[in-house]
Amino acid sequence: MSSLHTALEEYLAVRRALGYKLRLAGRLLQRFVEFAKRERADYITTELALKWATQPAHATPVQWANRLGMVRRFARYCHGIDPHNVVPPPDLLPYQYRRVSPNLYSDEQVLDLIKAAPQLPSAIGLRPHTFATLFGLYVATGLRANEALHLLRDDVDLESGVLTVRQSKFGKSRYVPVHASTQRALKRYARRRDRLVPSPSSPCFFLSDRGTRVTYDVLRWTFVKLSHQIGLRAPGDSHGPRLHGLRHRLAIQTLLKWYRRGVDVERHLPQLSTYLGHAHITDTQWYLTATPQLLRYALKRMERSERRARS
Repeated sequence: MSSLHTALEEYLAVRRALGYKLRLAGRLLQRFVEFAKRERADYITTELALKWATQPAHATPVQWANRLGMVRRFARYCHGIDPHNVVPPPDLLPYQYRRVSPNLYSDEQVLDLIKAAPQLPSAIGLRPHTFATLFGLYVATGLRANEALHLLRDDVDLESGVLTVRQSKFGKSRYVPVHASTQRALKRYARRRDRLVPSPSSPCFFLSDRGTRVTYDVLRWTFVKLSHQIGLRAPGDSHGPRLHGLRHRLAIQTLLKWYRRGVDVERHLPQLSTYLGHAHITDTQWYLTATPQLLRYALKRMERSERRARS
């Protein structure tokens, strides 16, 4: 076993112990180590990393930069073990990632989506209610797609109205309180689910007609199908508004309400960050400049603070 292969196993074990899943990075770095072996390289060099990163000629500059970034992080770890390993300079492939502005779903679009779900065909009548409730939950809580799909029955406290999200992104868990109207909707769904599927094969809260967990692929396919149906996407569009946009909507709507009520947004931002399960508060702060309306509110707040400071 090569020293780079051993170092990779240790590197992935350490990062994963810190909560990083590294599924894609793990696979790609394994290919990099195999590439280094074919190149008869015992150590990481800038030339080796750059050659591997740009190896897929059909890939975009974004993908090249991402591949090189994975190797750079691994190289930093290897350099600490053996300084013969070189950390490639950060500006070799100077692509800068720009976060895409979130899609701002209107109230009408959200209602159209939830109203379209009950029209879905179903063998036993559960599927329409599963997706209508799921979409409503995403709108009301801003949960990540898989966070809702992986909820177990015991994770949904229908009496107190609190969801327990376990081992989500970065290995974090959290409690998510829901509004009374959301609590009632979840209760209605649970009663209908238990009546239609009395002996499910999955302990998950949201079930398919077969009594199994709803998969992300099925969720995404259903969302795209309904998006075409209600006009969120044109008939031939393969790209368009994403399901994740409902999470963005919750964050932005919350910030707008705070600004309109005169709430000290910066002071309460950590609360929203915790509710959304962000790893860093900077992920939540991004929303402050994500839309023109929020940016105007933020600038007005800053101008008022400056005037008070001068007076």
